[in-house]
Amino acid sequence: MPLQIRRARANDLEVVIEFNRRLAWETEGYTLDPVLLRAGVETVLNEQADAHYLVAEADGRVIGQLMLTREWSDWRNGWFYWIQSVYVAAEHRGQGVFRALYAAAVRFVEDQPNAVGLRLYVEHNNHSAQATYARLGMKHAGYLVLEHAVRNALERNASPSGSAG
Repeated sequence: MPLQIRRARANDLEVVIEFNRRLAWETEGYTLDPVLLRAGVETVLNEQADAHYLVAEADGRVIGQLMLTREWSDWRNGWFYWIQSVYVAAEHRGQGVFRALYAAAVRFVEDQPNAVGLRLYVEHNNHSAQATYARLGMKHAGYLVLEHAVRNALERNASPSGSAG
């Protein structure tokens, strides 16, 4: 199956929304607010956020995605890029789709001025994903991710824990 990896475009909106919806349900049992999800994806696709999606396409259909965001490191005087919203359609898993997306993300980050690394976070119990990331050469960074949801986020999002993306 020949894959094309490309930056997502506005006409990918519906598939990116659907993949994010599935991702939240499959990994966390979480149902996303459809209005909030649509607005969040549109913000990225309309280039109003410091983020972009890469999609894997086969036979004219998007079959996988990931999103890249970035975070400034004052300690390293450079950008860490974060992989988020990883999803591969179930019927295409185990066929190298994520590997191709990851390779494209690595190439993109390595070409960025002041890039210092590529990171992601993964659910603690998602051992399958952790094994995949380890096979690609990623290593545990020694950090535990914590969060504090702020009031405006809680008002927009029904999740009291503030989880999901």
